[in-house]
Amino acid sequence: MLDIGYALSRRFPDPPQTDYRSADVRTLRHDLFCGDVYLADTATDRELSTAWGWVPVLDFAWALCDVTEELGGNPPPASGREMLPDSRSPGPFRATLDFTESAELLHFTRRFGWVEITADWSADDEGPLSFSYGELRREARDFLHDLVADLSDMHEGLEANPVVWTLMARFPRLP
Repeated sequence: MLDIGYALSRRFPDPPQTDYRSADVRTLRHDLFCGDVYLADTATDRELSTAWGWVPVLDFAWALCDVTEELGGNPPPASGREMLPDSRSPGPFRATLDFTESAELLHFTRRFGWVEITADWSADDEGPLSFSYGELRREARDFLHDLVADLSDMHEGLEANPVVWTLMARFPRLP
């Protein structure tokens, strides 16, 4: 089972004068909410995690949702309705998630209905984490929604930010 989590950094606090209600995309994605993130396979007790303290966690959640859609392999139809990827497609479909201010990457490869995840900073003898595509996609969106709820509880006005509204509408929770 996939667990995605975060911890905010005390070394890199948000500027106290921040107006979260009107923060722009760049500020939300790159300048606020720094900490560390992890992807864990609870069945095998293995994880890929950062220990840098400066990862913008909202940007990570946003980028992870983008990556899962890219891995789908099918463009959305013109009607605007969401098209689920064909799990029988052999792929491979590849995507990377890069970290702001770093050369480190997370690599995602989807074959059939499974996604393997590796990190540039992990040891070569560690195999990839592997999850079903549907689980990764669902958990990425749940993580985004849970993170925004947590951050909104801590930062007045964030829940009223139009960028956050748009983000949440773009990646709704999945059943």
